[in-house]
Amino acid sequence: MKYDLYSRVALAEDLPDRHLRRGDVASVVEHHPGRPSQEPGYSLEVFNAVGETIDVITVRESQIEPLTRNELLAVRPLATTGAGRQNG
Repeated sequence: MKYDLYSRVALAEDLPDRHLRRGDVASVVEHHPGRPSQEPGYSLEVFNAVGETIDVITVRESQIEPLTRNELLAVRPLATTGAGRQNG
């Protein structure tokens, strides 16, 4: 499934090295078509609850999924993380 730029998507799996979890919401900022026999990918911008960017990540298409009407957004505390991310 191809996602439109600036659409919101959810992570389909945990990304522990980035301190992100399945269901975290991000915005699509770039599409990477991939080479023949290579899965397409996306660059995503991840925000905290007040709209500040906490990370920009690149993932494979299979690592994200569309948001649906029967889902609710929730908040969770950020884990203590590396540079560029803030806690609290």
